[in-house]
Amino acid sequence: MASLNADQLGQTLSRLAASNGIRQWDLGAACSSDTSVQVDRGEPKQLKGAQRSSITVRVWNGDGLVGTTSTSDLSDSGLERALTGAQAASAFGNPDDTPAFSPLATAPVAQLDQPLHAPQGILHLLHTLKDAEQELLGRHSAIGTVPYNGLAERSSERLYLNSDGARRQQRLTTASVYLYARAEETGRKPRSAGAMRLAYGASDLDIAGCIDEAAERTISHLDYAPIQTGHYTCVFSPEAFLDLIGAFSSLFNARAVLDGVSLSNRDSLGQALAVPFLDLHDNGLHPGNIGASAFDGEGTPTRRLALLEGGVLRHFLHSEATARAFGVDPTGHAGLGAKVSVGPDWFEIGPTPGSGGGQAGLNRFQADQPLVWIDSLSALHAGVKASQGSFSLPFDGWLVEGGHCRSIEAATVAGDIRQVLQSIVGFEGEAKITPDGLCPMVWVDGLSITGEA
Repeated sequence: MASLNADQLGQTLSRLAASNGIRQWDLGAACSSDTSVQVDRGEPKQLKGAQRSSITVRVWNGDGLVGTTSTSDLSDSGLERALTGAQAASAFGNPDDTPAFSPLATAPVAQLDQPLHAPQGILHLLHTLKDAEQELLGRHSAIGTVPYNGLAERSSERLYLNSDGARRQQRLTTASVYLYARAEETGRKPRSAGAMRLAYGASDLDIAGCIDEAAERTISHLDYAPIQTGHYTCVFSPEAFLDLIGAFSSLFNARAVLDGVSLSNRDSLGQALAVPFLDLHDNGLHPGNIGASAFDGEGTPTRRLALLEGGVLRHFLHSEATARAFGVDPTGHAGLGAKVSVGPDWFEIGPTPGSGGGQAGLNRFQADQPLVWIDSLSALHAGVKASQGSFSLPFDGWLVEGGHCRSIEAATVAGDIRQVLQSIVGFEGEAKITPDGLCPMVWVDGLSITGEA
């Protein structure tokens, strides 16, 4: 993929804008080159290569209204068409929602340690994945297929430029592998589980660890039994708890607050939302965040932001427009478009320093009561009512009783996110780095579990 030159592109845009009487403009671009492979019982199932580019241009007219256009053509004529198209569209801009440049678009950004790796090529990826699938199939006689698998590498580049002199550019290489195995024993239901790993290059992927985790989790679900419906103390895996918090991230989203689709409102800051020993930060700059961005879609630097400290709501996630409405600085969580979106980067969840972190010494294998250990949640798109706070989600997990684990045949966990945050008992083990964030095991009291009828 040919590298873009932010300075040269900025000069070209400035010249084209001036010749068309455009005084205020900005551009956000994301370009990537992707290679991925999938296999099926030793045979290639899918080999893909793709180059993508997504370029958004915004132009402000003399009345302060904004027009937006998209293009994939970075030639002079393509850029000129995009500028004049956005200029024409600005006549139809929404006067009630006029974004402006982020005041931090020219502030210094963090220097991230993200080594660039040369691509290994599609044939190398194919052989590596075939070997991984074969090894996973050999781990247990019940594992018959690995129906979902993939090994991919990507080279990407992001830009943000504006007419006030902002020049942001970031290059990145990433790689990922996922293995999802299916096991079945005679007269029993099939059971599935998987694992994934991320790295800056395919050569750095922990493929052996991915195979081990996928095999261990799949085999652990073979001996399953139904669970009685009732209320249980639940132990969420780091991945499951991060998924649940992510599904309700509108709690912290200023755009959702302004649009009236969040459980929070303007007066929620400073209120206790959770137990007094819970801290939740959004930290896109964490070294464990493979694929971290140094800046958001509006050029605002990414930073660590306290959302909950000691259970108290401290900040919302902001774009330039929402920050202006609240009288604060943007936080680096904006997309770029006609209506600017706001979203989280990467969560850090754990005990508040100095608080003791709730109940100490928690160990699910030494508990004096039956526990439900929730490994992964499903149907998050359908089972969550974010604006109401409620959820009812199928899950994979185990009933832990007297130190013994038994896989749960089929069940759902239901509750209210506000109740969950107020019912956290404590944390077990060290925080684990996952693709979505950093989190330990989280114990939550009194959740409703419905077994299969």
